[in-house]
Amino acid sequence: MPTATQPPPAKPSDDEPKSVIDMSKMNEGQRAALQATEAARESHDDLSFVAHLFMGRWKPEKLYPVTDVEAGEKVRADKFLAELGAFLRAKVDGEQIDRTGEIPDDVMAGLARLGCYGIKVPQQYGGLGFSQTSYCRACQLIASHCTNTFAHLSIHQSVGVPQPLMLFGTEEQKQKFLPRVAGGEISAFALTEAGVGSDPARMTTRAEPTADGEAFLLNGEKLWCSNGTRAGLLIVAAQTPPKMVDGRPRTQITTFVVEAKAPGVEVVCRSQFMGHRAIYNGVLRFTDVRVPRANIVGGEGRGLKVALTTLNAGRLSIPAASIGVAKRALQIAREWGKTRIQWGVPVGEHAAVAEKIRRIAAHAFAMEAMLVTTSRIVDRSKQADIRLEAAMCKLWGTEKAWLCLDDVMQIRGGRGYETEQSLLARGEQPYPVERLMRDNRVTTIFEGSSEIMRLFIMREALDPHLKVAGIALNSERPWGERLKSLLNAAAFYAFWYPRQWLPAGGGAPAGMHPHLADHLDGVAGLGRRMARTLFHQMVRHGVKLEKRQVLLGRIADIGTDLFAIAAACVFAQKLLGDGEPEAKVFMLVDDFRAQALVRIKQNFAGISDNADEHGYQLAQQVINGEHRWVERGIV
Repeated sequence: MPTATQPPPAKPSDDEPKSVIDMSKMNEGQRAALQATEAARESHDDLSFVAHLFMGRWKPEKLYPVTDVEAGEKVRADKFLAELGAFLRAKVDGEQIDRTGEIPDDVMAGLARLGCYGIKVPQQYGGLGFSQTSYCRACQLIASHCTNTFAHLSIHQSVGVPQPLMLFGTEEQKQKFLPRVAGGEISAFALTEAGVGSDPARMTTRAEPTADGEAFLLNGEKLWCSNGTRAGLLIVAAQTPPKMVDGRPRTQITTFVVEAKAPGVEVVCRSQFMGHRAIYNGVLRFTDVRVPRANIVGGEGRGLKVALTTLNAGRLSIPAASIGVAKRALQIAREWGKTRIQWGVPVGEHAAVAEKIRRIAAHAFAMEAMLVTTSRIVDRSKQADIRLEAAMCKLWGTEKAWLCLDDVMQIRGGRGYETEQSLLARGEQPYPVERLMRDNRVTTIFEGSSEIMRLFIMREALDPHLKVAGIALNSERPWGERLKSLLNAAAFYAFWYPRQWLPAGGGAPAGMHPHLADHLDGVAGLGRRMARTLFHQMVRHGVKLEKRQVLLGRIADIGTDLFAIAAACVFAQKLLGDGEPEAKVFMLVDDFRAQALVRIKQNFAGISDNADEHGYQLAQQVINGEHRWVERGIV
């Protein structure tokens, strides 16, 4: 029986659901990776708006209405954000931090005094106790001024010790560790290894139980551990002894809270990057580090679930920062577009430049709509399923922020490419476009690259179909089970598929402005087209669909743009309720929708009309050295 200091044990193997995915043609490495990941997936009976949309179901009530945070919190949050903004302007020199690679101690101390290391940590544990929405507002504010400072704080509490403990920690763990991290003791997250990216089954860091069973000995090395070179506490994922499932050893990943000053913890080196030069990222080595069993987070063998759920919840801080960056890009583009004169008029009046400013404005608006809508879902229910919405916010927000920066770089021309220090030395306004580009390039890579996000989105989108027909397609399952599954699937699709062609089945919630309701209703129709398109690809490619990653990426992008339009509509309704001018709000909504519909049309067309197979064959030939002649003429 677990004590107050011990998380509950993992469920016995007999309680684990059998996979509906056919692994018969996979090698042991592929099988182990898939089993570990599938076992760690979150399970929700109450599907989200986007999950329903991929199935051609229309559930706008999942998003609507977008409400404000509770009145008492809003007063506290507004005061905190005002103080934080004043502190950033007065004390945080983003250019100096970038140039030196160091966040000054007095800046960290000031952030700690404001409570910035425990924004979401409950007040009973020494934090500010703010909601996801207020936390995202803080991330946006900080990133608009200094992305290094944002990354430092976000890593600490979005994926460091606070988030996993708030989600999975015991009461004793919370009382022991949360006051420390909320007070300013830096925390870090150690998951990635040199030979392991998104493949947890290949993790080499091990934690073996001691003879007395009271602790584990941790051995291994972690790569790119952000905050790791200055952290006092670490969340470390490691392999623990495997358990047998269906006669096969099943990889077990367990997460621990580790004291950075414990004997055997070594900072091997600090990593250096193109941007984010002050994130204190490094390689950490663990040599016979004794970690008490009481420091297991979430239960033995549940570490990958802890890690993936933590990343899912913490992932929203990155699009929040992307909004801050996009809004900063908009500010720079607006000011420069008005003041810079070329050929007798401000550059913003030239159509080529105006097109870029239009894109930045519309996408900054839509990014905020997606994030606010998703954050309010989290605040309404900690158990809400936001896997798809969070992944889309991260994927879409980071990619569109990069496009915003690319546009403002082009608008600024040579001055965009010039550093702040050089601009200031010449007496010009030191807009930080160059620094923002370097810092933000990584956002489409870390905490789930864009490619992984698209695959994650499509795995979740396919999940309802796998539950219906997966067993029928799984050659590892008995024929009796497969036949029963086939009959059930036939009955399901006989009813489901015709519905995806019906012209009706949309509608907007009561109270929406007719203009916005019409846009939202259009999302429902396109959602049904997306659902049947996905089904057609399942029928066409069968189990090989998983290998059609470019094709799946197009469907993921369609779904993401549809979510963005829907979020823009419900967020716009909130803005109208807040008193924003109707004409101004509609201008942004309409323009963003027009841009999104162009992308959606292109992606639908690309599903059947593409050169994916030819391109894949060429890539394999290049990898095999068949086109090395193209590389002639280089050093």
